[in-house]
Amino acid sequence: MVVTLQHYLAVAAILFTIGVFGIFVNRKNVIIILMSIELILLAVNINFVAFSAYLNDVSGQIMAMFVLTVAAAEAAVGLAILVTFFRNRGDIAVDDASVMKG
Repeated sequence: MVVTLQHYLAVAAILFTIGVFGIFVNRKNVIIILMSIELILLAVNINFVAFSAYLNDVSGQIMAMFVLTVAAAEAAVGLAILVTFFRNRGDIAVDDASVMKG
């Protein structure tokens, strides 16, 4: 069996759907929301790399590196905010996020 572009697009669509589903279904847990965002970014990266290989162009792979950089920054900043929020409130429920308005 040969892996074609459609296979990569199907995997990316499934990951994207799981990520969106994870955000809409679970609005209480911030960690699951962050993991769902990471799944969405992973699906975008798969699309960039698949089309880059299909079109014999390097620009999609370069763009995927930028998306990986943004994902790493998002994870670092998000977890730092979570740690600060947990220290102040004692839990990480999304419903209590409006309390942090300053």
